[in-house]
This record gives sequence, C-alpha cells and structure tokens, in this order.
Amino acid sequence: MGKGANHVPDEVEGTVNEELKTFKWNEIRQNKWLVIEDTVYDVTNFRKKHPGGITLMNNNLGQDATDAFMSFHKDLKKAEKYLKSLKIGKVLPESDINQNEERRDELNKDFRKLRKLAERMNLFKPSPWFYSLQFLQLIVLDIIGAYIIHKSGYDNWISYFIAVACLVTTQAQAGWLQHDLGHLSVLKTTKLNHFAHRVVICIIMGFSADRWNSRHFKHHAKPNAIKKDPDIRFTYFYLVGKTLPKELGEKKKGWLPYHFQQIYFFFTLPALLIPVLSVFEMYLYMIRYMKIMDMLWITIFYARWYFMFVPSLGVLGAIKLCFLVRFFQSYWFIWSTQMSHLPMEVDYDKDLSWFRTQLVTTCNVEQSAFNDWVSGHLNFQIEHHLFPTMPRHNLYKIAPHVRELCEKYGIEYKCKTMSQATFDIYHCLKESGEIWHEAYNNM
Repeated sequence: MGKGANHVPDEVEGTVNEELKTFKWNEIRQNKWLVIEDTVYDVTNFRKKHPGGITLMNNNLGQDATDAFMSFHKDLKKAEKYLKSLKIGKVLPESDINQNEERRDELNKDFRKLRKLAERMNLFKPSPWFYSLQFLQLIVLDIIGAYIIHKSGYDNWISYFIAVACLVTTQAQAGWLQHDLGHLSVLKTTKLNHFAHRVVICIIMGFSADRWNSRHFKHHAKPNAIKKDPDIRFTYFYLVGKTLPKELGEKKKGWLPYHFQQIYFFFTLPALLIPVLSVFEMYLYMIRYMKIMDMLWITIFYARWYFMFVPSLGVLGAIKLCFLVRFFQSYWFIWSTQMSHLPMEVDYDKDLSWFRTQLVTTCNVEQSAFNDWVSGHLNFQIEHHLFPTMPRHNLYKIAPHVRELCEKYGIEYKCKTMSQATFDIYHCLKESGEIWHEAYNNM
C-alpha cells in the first residue's frame, strides 16, 4: 500500500519547484496510487474523504484516471486544489511501450481534443428553456393526475387509469431530470444542481439523492465491470455477459435455473426494482450511513402524497396508487436504461482507455422525438457516458464526431432501433443462461 496522502518523497519536500520523483507503472499499481495527466497522486487517506465515496476511488487505483476525473468534475480548478497536497511524482516515460499502448495514448489524446471541441461548441452549456419545460411538464402532469383522482377516485376506472398514466409519466420524466441534475448538467453551479437534485428526486420521487449519487457514479466509472458496477450486481437472480456465467457454471454454482432467465426476468426485475428493491436498499443505505438530510427531504414526498390522495382514496388506496405508479415506472426505467447496457460486453475491469471502455459497454438507440422523450435522451447512451456532464439536449450534436473517432481507431459504434434494442435484452439473457447451463452440466 501507499505511505499515505500526507507522505511526500524526499525529492518533493521543500518547494513545489523542485523536480518531482518519477515512478514506473508497476510501482504505481503496486502502491495503488492514482494518475491524472501523467502526475502521480497518493490518495490513500483522501479516499475516505472523497465526496464520491471510497469505492469510487478504489475502482480506479493503479490506473490512469485522467478522463474519468475530467468527465465527473464540473469545476476542474476547484478539484485540482484538493489534488495539490496529494501529488508525489510523475509517471516515468516507459522505453518499452508496445504498439498497443502507443495506440491507446493516441486515442486518449484524440478524445481530449474531442472534449475541447465540445467546449468550443458550447455543448456543456444547458438551455434554460429546455429544462424549464422539463420541470413544467412534471408539475402539470402531477396536478392533472391528482385532480382526476380528486374528482373521480375509484368511481370511474377509465379516469383512474388516465390519472395513473399521468403520475407514471411524471415519475419517469422526473427520473430523467434528476439524472441530469445529479450529473451537474442543468444549472450553473454544483451547489444549485445538488439542491435542485434533492428537490426532484426526494420531494417529487421519494428517493434518496445521496444513495443515487453513490450508486450511479460507480456505474459510470466502470460500466459493466464485474464487482465494480453495482447495476449488474444481481448474480443470485440473473447472470449477464459471457465470463461470469461460465465461471459459475464450471464451479457448479447456481441459485436459479438461469437458462430460463430470459423468461422470468420480464416478470421479476422490471416489476420489483423501483417499488420494492430500490425502496428497501434506499432505507438500508440511509440508516447505515445516517443520511438524516435525505430522510427529512423524503418525508416531504410522503406528506405531499398523503394530502393529495388520502382524502379521495383513503390510506390504503393511496399506498396502492403509489405501488401501482412505481410498478409501471419500473418497467419504463428498465427498458430505457438496460437496452443500452445488458447486451454489451460484461467482464472484469480490463483497464481500457475511457473512450474504449464506454464504447464496448454501451450502445445507442436511433434518434426520434419519441425515443428522445421516452428515454430522457439516454438513447444517446454512448455520448452520455463519454461526457456525463453534457446537457442531454446537446448529445446528438457531438455524436457525429464520436462516430468519426470510432472509425479512425476501428472501434464499433453500435446504434440500434428501439425494437432491436428491446429484443436484444431477451437474446443476451438467453445466451448468458445457456453458457451457464452448458458449463454447469459439462462433466
């Protein structure tokens, strides 16, 4: 392990103008240091203080985290101030770099040029009109749903389900808006984004902002990486990819008949994720880490729901309505997000470049007004993963340039129709289940 964030090598002590010590990559990996723009940082002690959590830092130790650092931090100058005291040296230019490493270095440089291009095109600047309309639709749909319930209650089932449709749409679209706020891509400052994020995810949706941040940024840092991406951590119920199913099959491990998972998946995870699993996990998280502020914010959601629906439906009716809304919202969420990830490569972290990592683990769905709206522009999943802080209404503008970079380096840029992406969820689950079944029964 490293010697701690407060340790400064002899070569660095004194003034910052003295020549920094150089380290080889094998030493950096062994000590689990972090590299950003060829500068080595000892984050041993800082990991526990990092706002993104210790796990997020641990997942990048011993690696070049330059592009991850630039992609996640809206205010780079402020973040760099924290790094100054952690600097211990520079990466030693290796004399035995092979052709693949040289190619990777070229790709990294070209991707950073692409980021500069996006900045010159003002693609990181949000549109106030776009996000004002996004927020307005939440308020209008929520009021319409509540008004219909207030007037009709259970008396008219057609009216009731129209109200449910309005409330489901509110929750789904609130999910996309809180996602943008969580990525700091809506308002000018980090503080304003965090505040608005709590308003949307806690008050409108009834979920924890801190829990979402902790989980979602781990996913972005290492998408589809076994043991690192929490979004694919459901081994007891489903197996994805080709590596893990084969490993567990050869070890004769299995808790369910995974060769049928492509069937039971559609009646389990999408139905239970938001109304049951996410709520259960959220409260465990808030209690474990004493997230008092989130608990208080979420209390406003329950108070709002009580006054909006209990007078018309009663307590039990309001609870049923909440479950029903979250049930349909869960299907909407699963389809909009997992069609871009589950069918892609799922494997252990191979320490690929940031650009290549996102391209092999994400895919796009064709652009259309409906696809953009229903998925919150996450049909541009590739561009979103490459530039997490870019406002979603600008993702299509950088897409042609991403394609060009893919063509230059022979990297596949996958873009599917909505129907193909949906069916691919079924096909990839079927393939993974069959790999497990064959390995399990192979004597």
